[in-house]
Amino acid sequence: MAPRTAPVATEVEESHSIPGLQFNEPLSWRAGKPIPVADLLRRLQALSKEMRGMEQEQYERDSFTKVAKELVNPNLLSHKDKGVKALTASCLVDILRLCAPDAPFTGQQLRDIFNLIISHILPALADPSHAYNKQHIYVLDSLAVVKSIILVADIPSADTLVKNVFKICFDVLSAPSKISDGEVLQKTVEMNMTAMLVCLVDETQALPPEVVDIIVAQFLRTDPKAISGNGGKNKKNGIIDEKQSTLELRQLPPAYNMAKYICNACPEKMARYFSQYFNEIVIDASKTSSHRVPSKNKKRHSDGLDDSDDDHTGGPSEEGISDLRKVHGLLRELWRACPGVLQNVIPQLEAELSAENIQLRLLATETFGDIISGIGAAGPPPPPNMDPAAYPSNALADPLENTASLNLVTKPSSPQPFPIAHPQAYSNYLGRRLDKSALVRAAWTTGVGRILTTSAGGAGLSQQEEDRLIADLGRMLGDSDDKVRIAAVRAVGRFSFREIIHKLGRSGGVDESGSILATLAERVKDLKHPVRVEAMPVLARIWGVAVGEISAGNEQVCALLRGIPSKILNTHYTNDLEVMVLLDQIFFQQLLPLNYPPIRAKNNKLTNGNSQGVKESQGELTDPDKIRTERILLLTRDLDERAKKVFHINQSRQPTLAPYVTAFLERCEEYNGGVMDQNEPQIRDHLTKLIKTFAGRFANPQQASADLWKFVKLHDRRSYQLIRFCMKPDSDYRTVIKAIKELTKRIVEISPSTTASNSLVETLTPLLYQISLIVYNKSHVPAIMEYSRTDDKSVAATAHELLRQISSQTPEVLKAHVQELCKTLQDEAPTGQKANDTGAVDNLKACASFASKYPKEIPQDPKFREAMTSFALYGSPAEAAKYAVSVIWAASQKKEMLVRDLVQQCLKGFQYGGEGFLSRLATLSQLMLLAPNEIDQGSTDAILDIAIKQILLHVRAPSTKSTDAYEWSATVDTEALAKSWALKILVNRIRSHDDADSLPTVAAPVYHLLSNLIEQQGDLAPALNTPPAHKSRLRLLAARLYLKLCTQKSHEALLTPSAFNALAVVAQDSIQDVRAGFLQRLKKYLHHQKLTQRFYTIPFLFAFEPNDEVRSDVTTWIKSRAAVFSNIKSQQLGSSSKVNTVMESVIARLVSLLSHHPDYASEAEELIDLSRYFIFYLQNVATEDNISLIYHIAQRVKACRDAVSSKPAPDAPPTEADNRLYHLSDLAQITIRKYEDIHHWTIQTLPGKVRLPSSLFSEIKSHSEAQRIAEHNYLPEDVEAGVEQLLKAALRASRPGPGKKRKSEGDSEGREGKKMRGPPVRKAAGTGTAKEKKPAAKKTAVTTRTPKSKRILEPKELDSVERRRSGRAKQVEKSYVERDSEEDDEEMYMVDAAAAAEEPGTDSEVDDAQAGESDAEMDETVVTNQGQDEAEGVEEVLAPEPEEEKEEPTPTTMPKTKPKSTSKSKRKSTISPQAKNKARLKAKPRAKGAKVSTGGKTQQMTSNGDDDDDDDELSDPPDSE
Repeated sequence: MAPRTAPVATEVEESHSIPGLQFNEPLSWRAGKPIPVADLLRRLQALSKEMRGMEQEQYERDSFTKVAKELVNPNLLSHKDKGVKALTASCLVDILRLCAPDAPFTGQQLRDIFNLIISHILPALADPSHAYNKQHIYVLDSLAVVKSIILVADIPSADTLVKNVFKICFDVLSAPSKISDGEVLQKTVEMNMTAMLVCLVDETQALPPEVVDIIVAQFLRTDPKAISGNGGKNKKNGIIDEKQSTLELRQLPPAYNMAKYICNACPEKMARYFSQYFNEIVIDASKTSSHRVPSKNKKRHSDGLDDSDDDHTGGPSEEGISDLRKVHGLLRELWRACPGVLQNVIPQLEAELSAENIQLRLLATETFGDIISGIGAAGPPPPPNMDPAAYPSNALADPLENTASLNLVTKPSSPQPFPIAHPQAYSNYLGRRLDKSALVRAAWTTGVGRILTTSAGGAGLSQQEEDRLIADLGRMLGDSDDKVRIAAVRAVGRFSFREIIHKLGRSGGVDESGSILATLAERVKDLKHPVRVEAMPVLARIWGVAVGEISAGNEQVCALLRGIPSKILNTHYTNDLEVMVLLDQIFFQQLLPLNYPPIRAKNNKLTNGNSQGVKESQGELTDPDKIRTERILLLTRDLDERAKKVFHINQSRQPTLAPYVTAFLERCEEYNGGVMDQNEPQIRDHLTKLIKTFAGRFANPQQASADLWKFVKLHDRRSYQLIRFCMKPDSDYRTVIKAIKELTKRIVEISPSTTASNSLVETLTPLLYQISLIVYNKSHVPAIMEYSRTDDKSVAATAHELLRQISSQTPEVLKAHVQELCKTLQDEAPTGQKANDTGAVDNLKACASFASKYPKEIPQDPKFREAMTSFALYGSPAEAAKYAVSVIWAASQKKEMLVRDLVQQCLKGFQYGGEGFLSRLATLSQLMLLAPNEIDQGSTDAILDIAIKQILLHVRAPSTKSTDAYEWSATVDTEALAKSWALKILVNRIRSHDDADSLPTVAAPVYHLLSNLIEQQGDLAPALNTPPAHKSRLRLLAARLYLKLCTQKSHEALLTPSAFNALAVVAQDSIQDVRAGFLQRLKKYLHHQKLTQRFYTIPFLFAFEPNDEVRSDVTTWIKSRAAVFSNIKSQQLGSSSKVNTVMESVIARLVSLLSHHPDYASEAEELIDLSRYFIFYLQNVATEDNISLIYHIAQRVKACRDAVSSKPAPDAPPTEADNRLYHLSDLAQITIRKYEDIHHWTIQTLPGKVRLPSSLFSEIKSHSEAQRIAEHNYLPEDVEAGVEQLLKAALRASRPGPGKKRKSEGDSEGREGKKMRGPPVRKAAGTGTAKEKKPAAKKTAVTTRTPKSKRILEPKELDSVERRRSGRAKQVEKSYVERDSEEDDEEMYMVDAAAAAEEPGTDSEVDDAQAGESDAEMDETVVTNQGQDEAEGVEEVLAPEPEEEKEEPTPTTMPKTKPKSTSKSKRKSTISPQAKNKARLKAKPRAKGAKVSTGGKTQQMTSNGDDDDDDDELSDPPDSE
């Protein structure tokens, strides 16, 4: 029982049965006669020893009276000797113990006693090496066990003593050991102090506020900012150097544990104290706000927020907010340590969630998120180990990471499940997801991420609650504010690999719309670049960590994550140079890290760019090149078609840019740091052009240009050599990576400042990635070849594809391995009884591509030639024979003899269906192209006889369906393949014909055959019984072969305008695969500038394309080409060359093409429908700068006559073809004017006349006739209103939906459309006077039929049949020579943008690069047009508001029209069941049950210098991209 204070006894009761104290030596002395210290110590020790053995109530209490009186003598309590004080205190606590409950001391004496204990004894416990440490510990033990400490509470005005007790105890536990041998405090000291303080808290009615502050301060010991704030001089603002993470606190301090135990032992009392403490802080913070005087020069709190975040309400000052932050940090730690003391604080904190002041809501939201997560003042635990360069990669079967559990300070811990303990507060916290402030929503998002990753601080979440929070996190990834999206991305980035699979993966993978991973993948194409910068590394890191499981074939991981590389690479199509640079960084830092794998090569002491090593037992593979190659193949294998094109085109940048960089380095050496002896202007000018080219690849070309000039002026020759190492084909992977690292380090060392070096590194690094042989490196070739043979990891097809790409783009890399490749082909050669491996085709293609550039490297031994001959005769599929012939022709020394032998072997006993007959046809086709002169006339006739009579005109499986049946099949039968090769034989024969005089005669039958295939829907059989699936394939092949022929100027001249018009209609074939396949080949040839400008007309026929993906692809491509030509035009301004008008001049050709289109009709509804073509053209080509020229050209058409159908006499009246031209010219003009008016542009009158192609138009000789035509309006009166409605609907549909508005070019928000202006004044042909056209409303139509009512047309989704298309075109008279074809380009002011690129190092190389010949262009060419709107259809993501949907145009019903007679156009029309208006569909009739494809993909074609373009027209479906 604890002792109590009592008065000193005046009378001694005699008790003869209870013994008393035996000690009888004096302990006090008179002044001037002190007891020697030694004697005093001896006496005190004797007294202490005697009393320690005594038990309470077993000895006479009165016997202690004398000793007690002497012990409280000031001489002892204030003695200078520490031993005397220690022994005195020891004796005093025994007196208190033995005399309990009534202490034999007065109140003042107790004060003196506890002053001694608190001031001298307790602080001495901090030194375990003290000579009297045992006495100190005994005193503490007695105070704690006997609870004598409660006597302090009975002393009057004891607040100071209580405060000192707490202060000294916590100081002792927080102080380090004072001796050098590392001795620490005994655990009993901490336990006794804790028990003593708990007893004191229990017995004290009210703790002083200072004591509460002391207890509170202990919980901040885990806060690194608080620790550092009290630490060394170099620690500012609590910032801790990350390199000193090993010095961070990892165990809970004893003082912290003592405070935690006190709070948990007295929860009710401490709850009151902490509630009062929290209230005082909040009140003080509120008071500071009322006294705050805003300064004019001081920024408001809300200035850093957006408009939605500024609530314009008064709030705490900066000082008050700082105090509140400390308190909220304390609350986090209190929940981890002692949640019971917060029972009164949580409701107060909950009220802050609904506060008007945003900063209070933000603080409360952050605090609740950390409290629920069990995160204390030390902050969240370190992020999980997600290193994409680690090998072996993370595996789901690995044991759970326990690194976080080693650090008790940061380990999330929630003693109670918060949702259960405080359900109302938890519910209110979840409601902050819809807070009006983006900052609060961002903080909420961060908190939810932490709750999920920590499982609510280890307390656990129910499956339902976890799914709810994951769904909420996914919604925040699509929030309308970029700050929230960034917070959501970062939250996902803190999930471990296991959590991503088992938690986030439950909602679906990256390819499943609506899943959180799919939403994260969308953020890589976010409109805000900071969001992309955060999202792309997170997404790439997830795949990099998962690559081990993907390689192992884990189906769950593959299904969830294998689509990540495609999502990342598809950002290439966002038309953003910042994204391009970021994409390179992510690709070589996350997807394929340069230092992957961090292991040593076998039998090699050096590592691949990393000093770390991994034991051989850690993985089956120890060859770093093979490990890296496997990762490359796995990545490429899972790419979709669009992403695969980006991957290959990114690798093709190296051979494209390398010559320019070589020239740049040469000019740098000549520049010599600015000191030149000669040719200074030329060198400087050339460097300027080259730097301008490179800078154009960056979003900030000015900064990039400045950095490159810094590099030039540094003039470091070692840097030049390192860059050359990166580009050299014979550099292995290790050499390339070491060169990149050394160059980066060297630039930092030699740059004059850190800022300059960082900027220069940021500029050079993307260029180094683009010019270095990293992926297509010679170190990877052996492993690629091995995987192509073994099909390990199911990557054989991908390995073959990479070999093809390497051979075509960087064949130099194959030099060291071509012998091995040829040996493999020799071993796989087929015979009549044995077929070759399917992968041999890819190896042959790679070998053929290599042989075309390095024929001397191909083996010349007879066995290899025999193997190639076997492939030519028996190769399967037939493409193998074609490539074998290419190898023979390129590498053999006796070409003529081998060709004759091959021809004879192919013709000998040829029979359809015979052994290897398809391979023989392919061989003959390739020989017709490569060696026509080596084939005698007799053999040529025999070949033609086989191709025409035995193959093309013979139908072996006649169709039993209607003659109009027309469909697509995913598989191709043997007969269709045979006809494909037969057609190629005929086309290759005229392609290789070198006699220009006889070419028209030789080519005429072939052109006639191709035209019939196109116009007759692929049917050549006299009985019209060709199988429907063959017809679509043959029509597509004929169109592609036409395009191939037109890549040669001599052949292009033979394509008449009427034949061209028939060819163009293939773009509107009823089958999507045919349209997409034709478009793919057209874009390829136009991109490589192999076709003349008239072929740019065809893409605009896709205005009615029903497939969104194909239409988007066409739109993107057209806009990119328009940007290229616009760039050329801007360079030509002020020069002597003619200004480029390629895209503008297309309008005249488009008018001519539509006037001969099978769907043309002069009725108002039909003309309004035709205006869609012009709208589509204007949306993709028109700008404020060229709208006047476009209008001028469209207007000029009306001053001409049609020259396609026939050439009329000069004085003949207008023909039907002329009237069509005039109708469409007026239609184009009114569409242009409406488009110009909507965009608030101004059409200027252009001086002079534009000459139109004489092959399409002829001039009107009669002035009066020309004037009459010019003044007459050929459009029905309903057309203008219909065009305006249709145009507005089209523009509305092309703009972003609600919440995503972007200004269109020249547009201004909130501005009403101005009144329609009249057309610009133009001069009538042949006159000098200008007449103004009458308003459209007063014009009369040339037709006499009753006008139809006006209608509103809105674009709507069309299926594959509800679409404008041409059926069978009319048979027209054919002539295979186009008149005045050479004049067209001159008359249209066209600049030859297709000029061949000059040798690198010349002055024109910059112009060539800027003309669109950069490596970044491809079939889906992406060229950034700075200052203009982004291309329509480009894949981009704008985060929507929650629960918000896109605005869709409202379709309206169109009036029905009577069907026209089919006799006029010699074609039939049918109406789709879904179509209500015949004007929207003019399709060829199909047989019942005929199939119409709505999907399909085109195989990517690669040109290797031979006839590779048409390899798979019939073997694989075309690409719909």
